[in-house]
Amino acid sequence: MPDIHRCALVTRFADTHVAESTALLASYLTARGLEVLASEDERDKLPGVHARFLAESTLVDESDLIIAIGGDGTLLYAAGLVADRGTPLLGINRGRLGFLTDVMPEDMLASVDAAIAGQCSRDQRPLLRAEIQLDSGSVIRGLALNDVVLQKRQSGHLIDFETWIDGRLVNRHGGDGLVVASATGSTAYALSCGGPIVDPSLDVVVVTPICPHTLSDRPIVVSSRSVIEIRLIDRPDSSAEVACDGRPLAPLSPGDSLVIHSAGVHITLLHREGYDYYRLLRSKLNWGRRSFDTQR
Repeated sequence: MPDIHRCALVTRFADTHVAESTALLASYLTARGLEVLASEDERDKLPGVHARFLAESTLVDESDLIIAIGGDGTLLYAAGLVADRGTPLLGINRGRLGFLTDVMPEDMLASVDAAIAGQCSRDQRPLLRAEIQLDSGSVIRGLALNDVVLQKRQSGHLIDFETWIDGRLVNRHGGDGLVVASATGSTAYALSCGGPIVDPSLDVVVVTPICPHTLSDRPIVVSSRSVIEIRLIDRPDSSAEVACDGRPLAPLSPGDSLVIHSAGVHITLLHREGYDYYRLLRSKLNWGRRSFDTQR
C-alpha cells in the first residue's frame, strides 16, 4: 500500500453520531500529522470538524485513503467516487446492518491505525455497469457495487418485461421488477427478495425477481461474464425506472433496453486482520442464536 498522508472522510446526511465520529477521527488524524479532507457539500453538516473541504470532483484525486463513516449507503456512495481510481476504502459503521461498513465505532481508531500502517487486507470487489439503450439511439450509463434494479414507477401496477442472458431468452416476467446483484450485493435488496447469499469472492451475478406474479419465477445465479438484457413489454401503463445502488439512473420505456454486465473495474475495501465474512453474517443475521439465548 502506498504511503498515506491525506485521508478523505466521506459522510452522507450526517446525523449526530456520524458527526461525532467524524470530528473525533479528524482530530485524531490531525494529531498524527495527516491531512484531513472532506467534501464541501458536507461542511454545514459536520460542525467542529477541522478539515480541508474540497469540491467532490477533486476529493478522491487528492486522497491516499477514503474513510466512509455511516451505513452501507455511505460506503456505496464512496464506492462511486473511487471506482477505477485504486484509492482504498475503509468503512466505519454508524448505520444499522453494516455488511460493507464492517468496522464498529469502538474499533475505529485502531482500524484507521492499521490502515495507515499497511496492516489491512485488500479486498477487491467488482462493479456492475448498467446501460440504458434508449429507443432514440442514445445511451445512459451507471455503475453499481451492489445492484442494478428495474422497478415499477406506479404503485399498484405490475410491469411486464423479458430477461435475456447472452442473447438467449430466459423468461417473460410479471411483477414489481428485477434485481441484478453482484456477489457483494447478494446480502442487500436481492436477499430481501428471497435471493441467495453469495460469497463475495465468487465471480457471479444474482438475478432476483421482485414480488413475481408467478411463484415459479425464482432467483438464478449466472457468470459475471454474462450480459443480461431486460426489455419492458409494451402494456397499458407500462412504466419503470432503473436504479444503481439505490440511486435513480433513468426511466425505462417500451422500446428501450437495459443491459447489465461487468464493468471491468474494481474498488478496494480494507479489512483489519482477522476479518471473517462468515462471522460477519452470523453477527448481522443473528445466526446460531436460540430463542432462550437472546432472553438472557
